[in-house]
Amino acid sequence: MFIAIVQIPMTKRSRAAAVESARKTASTYTALAAQGLLRKYYLNGESGGGGVYLWESEAAARAWYTPEWEKRMAAAFGAVPTVTYYDSHVTVDNEAAEVRIEGES
Repeated sequence: MFIAIVQIPMTKRSRAAAVESARKTASTYTALAAQGLLRKYYLNGESGGGGVYLWESEAAARAWYTPEWEKRMAAAFGAVPTVTYYDSHVTVDNEAAEVRIEGES
């Protein structure tokens, strides 16, 4: 699994505003399932907004975060987002009561 964390410098929104914004864009991210997006967590906090994205691979993630994407985000939010990439080889899933290690069954 591969993780990308997108941070956008912006003012924290109210819960209602953050949920409304997420509802408007959620279909964009559900459509990315075919391109390798497994999950997205929307972020809203004192440090800004953004998302935590879980991708099938690094290539899938990097294919999404293009210079064109950066321009769209800057136009939408008035700030250039920062994307930080991480490999994730081990996952603790307390809901499923399991620890998953990439490549192991």
